[in-house]
Amino acid sequence: MSQKETKKSLVLFGKSNYKWMLVGVVFIAAGMLLMAGGKSADPNVFNVNEVYSFRRITLAPIMMIIGFLIEIYALFKKA
Repeated sequence: MSQKETKKSLVLFGKSNYKWMLVGVVFIAAGMLLMAGGKSADPNVFNVNEVYSFRRITLAPIMMIIGFLIEIYALFKKA
């Protein structure tokens, strides 16, 4: 076995793996940002439409799940 083959087999992740990981992190961060907020100006008033909006209840968790699936793909992708 040559030195080149030994060096190549020691590399755990390739450049494309890191790119996919970065894409996954962006999706997860976007989901977290979409979920944030909801503070009311008046603490005595509860705004149901703001807290339970489509963005916070549906879109943000879907974005985060997509991000985690991308991360899993990036980890198992051949280098």
